[in-house]
Amino acid sequence: MLTVSDAAGALRRFDNVLILTHVRPDGDTVGCAAALCAGLRAIGKTAYLLPNPELTETTRPYFLPYAAPADFLPERVVSTDVATVGLLPENAKRFIGAIDLAIDHHPSFEHFGKSNIVRADAAACGELVYSILAQLGPITAEMALPLYVAVSTDTGCFAYANTTAATHAVAAALIRTGIDYHTVNKVFFRTKSRKRMQLEGSMLSACEFYDRDRVAVLSVPLSLMERFQASESDAEDLSSLGGQIEGVDCAITMRELRPDVWKLSVRTGARINATDACRLLGGGGHAAAAGCTVEAPWAEAKRRILDAVAKTAPDFAQR
Repeated sequence: MLTVSDAAGALRRFDNVLILTHVRPDGDTVGCAAALCAGLRAIGKTAYLLPNPELTETTRPYFLPYAAPADFLPERVVSTDVATVGLLPENAKRFIGAIDLAIDHHPSFEHFGKSNIVRADAAACGELVYSILAQLGPITAEMALPLYVAVSTDTGCFAYANTTAATHAVAAALIRTGIDYHTVNKVFFRTKSRKRMQLEGSMLSACEFYDRDRVAVLSVPLSLMERFQASESDAEDLSSLGGQIEGVDCAITMRELRPDVWKLSVRTGARINATDACRLLGGGGHAAAAGCTVEAPWAEAKRRILDAVAKTAPDFAQR
């Protein structure tokens, strides 16, 4: 396992670098990739991001300035915030086995790179990328803005339990570069489309409760997305909704990606380890935020994740 100094040294030796992000890209994977690309260019390297077809309207502006042209041939490949090769987009699958450096912060990280660095205690992969870039040279505003997106989104604007003093210290250092963090906060945390609010209303009205109302299951079938003609941007981070319900310490969000293919996002408090539950279904993540994918009709997919949670929770109340 590499140290931060080792990773920075490797990046100094790399050139013609292609950076990979994960499927359904969030602010952390996009922010880390964009910042790393900017940092490599700042020390004279050629670097690009592999285009990701699932970018949302909120993440696209940070990604597109660094997107690789179709004819770019990389000499080195790096991944950011990717815990397992199963989370790579289809156009990145060809690089499985050829990833020179994997940078991640998930406890379930699978060490698939030729070299790997992971900081499981970091609230966001952006914290780790910040440490690496700081060893390559000064952190510029060009690097700091996407890094702020990375750190703020993975901590729910510093409200989630994963936020630490180190997280705030990194955010403060990024803000000192003069970035427009006010706009980031407004766009990501204080703006919702009408379609998003309709989605949330329908999810809450159909929410089911288990385990003495401590476990909430919210569903986003394809039919719901179609009813409101909602886009991926409208559905971004819907998994944070259930945890806002009073008394709920385990929120399960079931998002139908394709017919009978469900992305299950689990957000928990201290009583239940989300990674332990999702690992039973082939997934992983963090203790308080994890996910997995289940191919089954809705009722069966719901039963499987509830069974996994029940096996993990010490006092799950069956009914």
